[in-house]
Amino acid sequence: GLPAIEVTLRTPAALESIRAMAAEVPGAVVGAGTVISPEHVRETVAAGARFLVSPGWTDALLEAMKASGLPFLPGVSTTSEVVALLERGVNEMKFFPAEAAGGTAYLKALSAPLPQARFCPTGGISLASAPSYLALPNVGCVGGSWMVPGDAVAAKDWDRVARLAAEAAALAS
Repeated sequence: GLPAIEVTLRTPAALESIRAMAAEVPGAVVGAGTVISPEHVRETVAAGARFLVSPGWTDALLEAMKASGLPFLPGVSTTSEVVALLERGVNEMKFFPAEAAGGTAYLKALSAPLPQARFCPTGGISLASAPSYLALPNVGCVGGSWMVPGDAVAAKDWDRVARLAAEAAALAS
């Protein structure tokens, strides 16, 4: 299976989903995505999230994420945002929206001048494009909704979700 599951805060059921998975799946590393406010940080920590991911960041959000004590990935899409986070002691970041913001070519270009920055690209990533991201020296993981498509969830097609998750997990080997 997958080593971590990110539940995005894009539906009213997100917090309850985090609570349920954290309680009912022993050993699951369930995190919260689309965390965009200090209030989201508090709510997701209370729900049992074990990591936090944001599509962007502000100083207030960054401080709340740091104060939570959880691993976190603030989002960036420009070199200036990367440098600003490096100045604040953060070197692991979400690169979003990856495909729209320049994809693998952009991250490859950042690797020479900013080798200390590490990225988890998301946004437009697919099973087909993930290997090219994972081959970059500054990419540690990728994220994508292709693993849990909405139509499969709506149809309760858990076999399809399991197959897609297994295909994604195989990318790490």
